[in-house]
Amino acid sequence: MTLYIVIVTVAVSILALNNAEVMGKLIFNPYLVQHRNQWYRFFTSGFIHADWMHLIVNVMVLYSFGRVVEADYAAVFANKSTYYYLLLYFGALFIAAAPGYAKNKSNPGYNALGASGAVSAVIFAGILFHPMEKLYLLGVPALGIPGILFGPAYLFYEWYMGKRGGDNIGHDAHFWGAIFGLLFTITMKPAVVLYFLDQLKF
Repeated sequence: MTLYIVIVTVAVSILALNNAEVMGKLIFNPYLVQHRNQWYRFFTSGFIHADWMHLIVNVMVLYSFGRVVEADYAAVFANKSTYYYLLLYFGALFIAAAPGYAKNKSNPGYNALGASGAVSAVIFAGILFHPMEKLYLLGVPALGIPGILFGPAYLFYEWYMGKRGGDNIGHDAHFWGAIFGLLFTITMKPAVVLYFLDQLKF
């Protein structure tokens, strides 16, 4: 399923990057959601990106972590794993966009796009299953950080930068997407917490 999401994301992003009209119809604009009931934008905005670098980073991270989380979900959810994985991904798209909607539903000039919130959800679901596995910053082996350390640092950074603002990055989306990834997985399978804690034993 991860591969299909990546393919659709790349295709739609390329189309939107080359067609301003398509970009305008798919981008997340809380004002249009509120005043024209265009709720689909919560989800379509996750399939478009601001530029090539934004797209490449998101799909590479999603592909890397998504395949692992899919396998983990298959182990705990069996034949319902695809269903739960889709709920994880699309649920995160909605939850990640919700703060922007709440803050800007009366602001016609606010727009947001990208899959980063959903990607954060997948990453944190992965950390829940593999807390001792290292995440490599910028793909550099020397910068590997165990998920159990990376997770809290990432959450603090995104929370702090979200409060600070001013850099045109959706830190709130990253933060709440990550939180959703944890809570959704735990809610659907509480025993995952015991598995998580067991891996922290030395």
